[in-house]
Amino acid sequence: MTRLTIRIDFDGERHVGHGKIRLIEMVAEHGSISGAARAMGMSYRRAWLLLDEVNRMFREPVVETQLGGKGGGNARLTEFGKGLVELYRAIETDMGRNFSQKIAQLEERLATEKRAGND
Repeated sequence: MTRLTIRIDFDGERHVGHGKIRLIEMVAEHGSISGAARAMGMSYRRAWLLLDEVNRMFREPVVETQLGGKGGGNARLTEFGKGLVELYRAIETDMGRNFSQKIAQLEERLATEKRAGND
């Protein structure tokens, strides 16, 4: 199935794309960075680093954490974090609508099986 993914490059170093947005959604769903990391098949450290990167990217945090105690720590999206996900998904939806015919034209020209050689 063909899908369109969006990566927003704000400048040479800061960007948000499908993977970071999905990680943020998983934090909302699981209530923790470790749960989100497990759900995405990545290490806790990798997830933490990505979320820290996104938190530092904007003037306000996307995810807030609370240190663990008896049951472990938790994490939750800020209002801005929820808004970031909504905006990203809206952009993704708009792009899909705007380019669906062009994508369909490309799909029609796909080889029936993958050819070796050129990408």
